[in-house]
Amino acid sequence: MPKTKKAKPGKAKAPKNPANKAQDEQGIDFPRAWVEFPDPADDEQVFRCDLTWLTSRWTCIFGSGCQGIEAGRADDGCCTLGAHFSDKDDEKRVAGHVARLTPELWQFHDVGTESGWIQTDEDGDRQTRRWNGSCIFQNRPGFAGGAGCSLHILALKEGKEPLETKPDVCWQLPVRRTYDWIERPDDTKVLQISIGEYDRRGWGPGGHDLHWWCTSATSAHGAGEPVYVTYKPELTELMGKEAYDVLVEQCEARLASQLPLVAPHPADPKR
Repeated sequence: MPKTKKAKPGKAKAPKNPANKAQDEQGIDFPRAWVEFPDPADDEQVFRCDLTWLTSRWTCIFGSGCQGIEAGRADDGCCTLGAHFSDKDDEKRVAGHVARLTPELWQFHDVGTESGWIQTDEDGDRQTRRWNGSCIFQNRPGFAGGAGCSLHILALKEGKEPLETKPDVCWQLPVRRTYDWIERPDDTKVLQISIGEYDRRGWGPGGHDLHWWCTSATSAHGAGEPVYVTYKPELTELMGKEAYDVLVEQCEARLASQLPLVAPHPADPKR
């Protein structure tokens, strides 16, 4: 999970309309349409999915209008803080791909190989190193090998999905997966896996202080296909193929049968 600085003791709760929020952000509290269904691959799990988000027309606009999470650093996108590893396996997997990066693909190859590409944060958690104000793997504009994440560029060069080479949090954003054990009236328990929008709250208390965030911004909601289609590889990895197939059926039914849509995403183009 990405991290931002924790709110200071006694700090007021985030205002409903923070001053640093760009005008094209539509807020985070609005009606949503959710669907719940059993996991076809595991009878002890159920999926709870936010159809408002998954059928929205959000798309990543990194380098094409993204305002960045820190004022004055639009070129960083959401890479300013670096990426925290989800666990040791995540770090080990990424390390294997970092070993294949070359100076032609990674702008800071010399720095990363000589003095390291991992750091620990103020809580002692491991993450990708920040270099010159942003993630060390972020190639800056003008780099001959291409601007953006060098691990992403590596994946495309090798014909892989970026989810194979990037830290978990990087390829999952802005989809958020959470887990909750639910106790039912008959005293049975089921693991509820929620798939939804990684809004400002997902970053923790500091998320309200981000300069800009894309999921509720109208400027990032102009894709030709909805999120459940454009994020097929990521959602399949997060849910499993069988559950993803059920999700597709539910999303298609929503888009086909409800005109106008119930609980549309407020940042989507008006229909």
